[in-house]
Amino acid sequence: MTSQTVNADKHIELSAGMRVLVRGQEWLVTKAETNSLGNRAVTCVGISPLVRDFQATFLDDLDAIEPVDPTKTKFIPDTSAHAARSHLFVESLLRSTVPTDNNIHIGNKAAMDSLPYQLVPAEQALAQPRQRILIADAVGLGKTLEAGILMSELIARHKGRRILVVTAKSMMAQFQKEMWERFTIPLISLDSTRIQQIRSEIPANANPFSYYDKVIVSIDTLKRDIQYGAALDASYWDIIVIDEAQNVANRGTGSRKAQRAKLAQRLASRSDTLIMLSATPHDGKARSFASLMNMLDPTTLPDPDNYSPEDIRQLYVRRFKKDVIGDVSGRFPEREVTQVRCTASPSEEHAFDVLSKLNLRMDVARRKANSGLFCTLLEKSLFSSPAACMKTIEERLKKLKKTDPEDMTGDATKLQELHQALESITPMQFSRYANLLAMLLSAQYGWTGKDPSDRIVIFTERIETKNYLEHQLTHDLKLPKGAIVSMDGHMSDVEQQHMVEQFGDPTSPIRVLVASDVASEGLNLHYLSHRLIHFDTPWSLMVFQQRNGRIDRYGQQHTPDIRFMTIESSNEKIKGDSRILEILREKEQQAYDNIGDPAALMGQYNIEDEEAIVCHAIESGMSMEEFSELYLTTPNTDIDEHRTPESSSNQQTQDSEDDLKDDFFDDLFEDDEADADDSVNASTTSDINNRVSNDRTLMDDYSYAWEGLNWPGFKESAKIDSLQPLSGTEGFSMTLNPDSPLRSWLRRRVPNTAILRDNMGQWCTSAEYCEAQTNSVTAQLSGEHWNRTQYLWALNPLMEWIQLKSTSMLYGRGEAPIIGVTNGRLSSDDTIILLSGSIANRHVSPVIDEWFGVRYHNHEYAGVIPLEEVWKITGYRGTLLPGSSRYQYVNTESSTASPQQVERAESLLVNAIAQGTERLVRLRDAYEEQKAKPHIMQQLQRIDEWKIKRMALLSGKPELEDQQRHVNEIYEDYIQWVDESLTASGQPVLRVAAAFVGAPDESSHSF
Repeated sequence: MTSQTVNADKHIELSAGMRVLVRGQEWLVTKAETNSLGNRAVTCVGISPLVRDFQATFLDDLDAIEPVDPTKTKFIPDTSAHAARSHLFVESLLRSTVPTDNNIHIGNKAAMDSLPYQLVPAEQALAQPRQRILIADAVGLGKTLEAGILMSELIARHKGRRILVVTAKSMMAQFQKEMWERFTIPLISLDSTRIQQIRSEIPANANPFSYYDKVIVSIDTLKRDIQYGAALDASYWDIIVIDEAQNVANRGTGSRKAQRAKLAQRLASRSDTLIMLSATPHDGKARSFASLMNMLDPTTLPDPDNYSPEDIRQLYVRRFKKDVIGDVSGRFPEREVTQVRCTASPSEEHAFDVLSKLNLRMDVARRKANSGLFCTLLEKSLFSSPAACMKTIEERLKKLKKTDPEDMTGDATKLQELHQALESITPMQFSRYANLLAMLLSAQYGWTGKDPSDRIVIFTERIETKNYLEHQLTHDLKLPKGAIVSMDGHMSDVEQQHMVEQFGDPTSPIRVLVASDVASEGLNLHYLSHRLIHFDTPWSLMVFQQRNGRIDRYGQQHTPDIRFMTIESSNEKIKGDSRILEILREKEQQAYDNIGDPAALMGQYNIEDEEAIVCHAIESGMSMEEFSELYLTTPNTDIDEHRTPESSSNQQTQDSEDDLKDDFFDDLFEDDEADADDSVNASTTSDINNRVSNDRTLMDDYSYAWEGLNWPGFKESAKIDSLQPLSGTEGFSMTLNPDSPLRSWLRRRVPNTAILRDNMGQWCTSAEYCEAQTNSVTAQLSGEHWNRTQYLWALNPLMEWIQLKSTSMLYGRGEAPIIGVTNGRLSSDDTIILLSGSIANRHVSPVIDEWFGVRYHNHEYAGVIPLEEVWKITGYRGTLLPGSSRYQYVNTESSTASPQQVERAESLLVNAIAQGTERLVRLRDAYEEQKAKPHIMQQLQRIDEWKIKRMALLSGKPELEDQQRHVNEIYEDYIQWVDESLTASGQPVLRVAAAFVGAPDESSHSF
């Protein structure tokens, strides 16, 4: 097979980079070869809006493959008022320009209050050969938004047609809405119900992941279905996002974690772009964190047990609130934390006494095995609620009945005695519940349950406690049905998504959400809530951080009110143990204020290990001073003797893996304070602002959409029944006929068809207006969950439809407008040919995409001029209106080019294309010399060093031959990828966009 083939009919060579016409559409050739049957096969990617970014292979014995010849373009005089036709046409072409630098071009314009620090992850990722990054900002700083900014930039670069988002099932609806309402990225939710539906609609051997291009699915759905393995391996995505990425690190403990890690490793190879999100990115183990880094880039760490922060700086971004305080000033209200001290009732004191005197035979064996005592588990559950403790006892009694039916140890009798003591604790004898109820009903707390925007989140560890609170509060608060609801991990993905959606819906009756810690990761609960109550105290600083972050986060409009329900007992053991938990609460606040990361205090970065430390402190009778001094002063990674087997599985292996200095992760995520301030200021403000491109075309978003929809022929073909501007903002409402092709087109490009319910929708350039419509009276009365008002910006699907129509209907194929300039600086003898030109890599992604004009006086070439100079000379873009992004066209009257000027412009095309090609070749040579070659050499040197070091570790070990082969495969794949991605291998591709001539009555103007 050859790299080039010849179109036998036209005797024209077809090669990568050429534009061709096939089946009435324009395509870019990516590969041309002769297949085994002797037929010439041409692989292409679509250029025309109807087929844009779609890949297809054509055989020239079946399809006519016609090279596009820009020199044969026919110029059509623009006779429309104010040159409106050509403005709409050229604007559509300009909007298809692909950014080829590393600057921020569009992400900063999303429907959000964009802050400089939020642009840093996108800027850092775009500077890398592949956009693979861990966004590890602390809870509440907006990791989802930062991912959306990067995704938007990639979509603008034509690198985001197929997107897969993997997240927790409780997060699916929230993530889906966030991406749509702020970035108009239409992720289709593949929950368990939808996947079953798809499978019934497609052939048995079809891939469900090919059904939609942009999907969101829960990680538990993917990992539990063995049928997805082959389907995932057969799917390739432009972008993969893994949320709560700490859950997919390879930690070697537990089948569930191992399944998730295996799934993530499989996904990591199925996309060029991989975005990981985590507020708690590591567990203090170098190897487990290295597993995440190797998913992002397997050519970075030759030895996952021995690496430094500098080896991986380019792969992650990690900031705390204190690091971005200058950016978020005034947007992050300081939280108020209150301890509600609850004096134990006589019934509780009796239960505490029984528990503290409990001496179980089973704990003798557990103590010898260095395992957590069952008595400690009972205490932990009782600190949650009597109901939780009784459930724990009942489960243990069931097991004892099987193993010790005669109660030879006496443990069953002792547990039954404690159970009886717990049964006597009525709701009003349960001091924390009684205090909770009194607080909710008090005027001082200021909550009535009537305001739909004043909702309460109550966290508890145990499901039994959650059930107890839901039942009792429903009875005692006497709120309307549905006002008190609960959420836990046993709910299905559909149920969890529905609950989160309802809590954020101002029309729902919900006033109180009682949740287990399944709701502590990732969920945005701050829109209608600023009150959070810890009914029980978690034994982990990380859980504190996660819980509080549900309401204490960017975008909170009120002061977060956080309450802790604490136990005050006269029992000396309970009093001491409660004090240890109180110290945890105090230290969490100190860490939040000073270092940003409470997990750094214990140095474990793992919930189970933090709980193990607290468990050891309680079991050993440690004083609060000892506990604080040992575990809450400096990071401590040497606690082997304190861990239970459950939290220490594979510990001997981990000891050898973690042969790094104790402050490794401090160095990784914490800079010197002074340097950090300077670094943050530089990277989030001045530097970022310098790398934000203010791309100016001819029209702003609203003008482009409004004029496009109203253009004669567009409106009729779309079957638009009504199109009306919105009052008080730049936007419009549109009603579509049920048979409207535009309606069908849009419904395939929204995450939920409810957005276009009743065949009507609204589009607006104001993010504030869009958000206000979500909470409008109309929305509340109708119970709408999807906002029918869409954010109108460059990435909205409606803009793509207007672009499709503008480039296919305003001028025919092979045609371009010629515009007479009445008040520019062109004489009637002057001509400017406006060209767009690009050169792609072997992945057909442009590495050069330029607009420029070729200027002539009569038939004499006068030079190539940049696009801004074209606008300046012709006045075609107009002048910027004061205080606006809109331009007023200078051409107040249409001036039609004469037949002689049209003929002259067409006669200049051969030379203009030659000049344009020469310019592109010069740009390509400069790109290759200044950017591609140095970058390729840098990558080759880096990966050579990685391979040498990696193979040295594996050499001489026959049992690791598979790993050695895998190293060679990774090496060869990456070498090929770098060459194909960075080399400007495509042919120069030019398109004639327009021509400008001086108006006939301006011929006296000098050149």
